[in-house]
Amino acid sequence: MNTKLVQRQKIRYRIRKKVSGTATKPRLSVFRSNADIYAQLIDDENGLTLAASSSRAKDIEAQKVPKVDKSKLVGAAIALKAKELGIETCVFDRGGNLYHGRIKAVADGARDGGLQF
Repeated sequence: MNTKLVQRQKIRYRIRKKVSGTATKPRLSVFRSNADIYAQLIDDENGLTLAASSSRAKDIEAQKVPKVDKSKLVGAAIALKAKELGIETCVFDRGGNLYHGRIKAVADGARDGGLQF
């Protein structure tokens, strides 16, 4: 029973074996649904979410732009929150999705905002 979701979950487990976040270098986890996109900075050692941003935030949702452009805004927003916390570097976790389209836009937005990974 290798449906698309099962295969993606296997990819996620494979990525998570290698990618882990700390307090100084958190994991930038991206979740993509059909309508929205969510990004979190996670400290895996302590099990804490340090910062989060999504396309459902009022300032991002108010802008009537395509989903790829909203994803770039989410990346910029998470980078701004990271800067406020004094975080400059992170590890990117694409969540089993291809590094393409909206996932790539979040990464580009975060890089433009000053995050390094």
